[in-house]
Amino acid sequence: MTISRRTFGKLTLGAGVVAPVHFVRTAVAQPKPGDELVIGVWGGAQERIVKEYCEKPLVAKYGCKVSYVLGSTVDRRARAYSERGRPSFDVLYLNIFESRQAVKDGVTQAPTDAVPQFANLYDFAKLGGYGVAINPCTIVYDKRKASKPITSWKDIWNPEWKGRIAWPSYPGAEGTAALLMTAKMFGGDEKNVGVAFDKIKELKPFAAIQSSQDQLFQMFDQGVADLSIEFGPFVRKYAETRNPNIEIANPVEGQALAMNVACITVGTKNQKLAEEWINFHLSEPCMLAYAREIYYSPTVKNLNIPDDLKQKLVLGADAQKLVDFDWDIVTKSQPAWTSRFNREIAG
Repeated sequence: MTISRRTFGKLTLGAGVVAPVHFVRTAVAQPKPGDELVIGVWGGAQERIVKEYCEKPLVAKYGCKVSYVLGSTVDRRARAYSERGRPSFDVLYLNIFESRQAVKDGVTQAPTDAVPQFANLYDFAKLGGYGVAINPCTIVYDKRKASKPITSWKDIWNPEWKGRIAWPSYPGAEGTAALLMTAKMFGGDEKNVGVAFDKIKELKPFAAIQSSQDQLFQMFDQGVADLSIEFGPFVRKYAETRNPNIEIANPVEGQALAMNVACITVGTKNQKLAEEWINFHLSEPCMLAYAREIYYSPTVKNLNIPDDLKQKLVLGADAQKLVDFDWDIVTKSQPAWTSRFNREIAG
């Protein structure tokens, strides 16, 4: 899931609710050969993985067709909202923030146990749809420049990092994680971020304010900066292919939760196919393909993870420690926080 800072700034975020897992359902028509399921998803590696591990077994089982609408999260979300109640999508992939709001807005359905793997999801992956991939934000740094490994978010304030930090811009997923984790570390929360702004100002001057992964990676390559906050899986791929000196921290307080979510639209004519598709996505073959190819951590607990992957993923107790936020408050506060960030941090 690539959530650009511009994209994040345009999102309408919120908290959803989980539907009861036991209730009397209206009968759903069984799929027929030739039925077409429309999937709105990201392209690239994610498209390739779902075609292999979701489309192929679904078509083999039902003789259906699968088509895709690829592109950005913003475009996909806007189209889904414009089609509310009469959707062209059957399954819509959103990020954690958008998915919760979409349920509240009647665009997508809350998750249920009609998808068998629902029972094995982490609790946080049962909100706003079916969480399918964990992509947390955390501290990343050049281990050659560290006197000791980073083990806490508070380690950012160690004097050795002064002037060497590329702080993430705000609004944006990484900038939001950095702001809110700072608040939590120093006695605040979503309702009291003043302490975060005060603590972040202590870190100035920054090496830079970074606004994209590519920009950050160039800074690391060129020695412009040595520490930042970024999506762990993307940085792991960069570290393995370009810069083995970059370390991904696993702070004792937890990493900030970010997640891809598969959502079934309200009004879909292909309810059963959509549920089957998501169950295939949550199956072990698909989960492990995501983990091995792009280091997205699984959202279900009943997997056999190969030993060579375990240390590269967020699993078990570490997954339970992932830090979620009250996105209703974040959304309402974003204009004021943006103004303050531009004035006090970026300025």
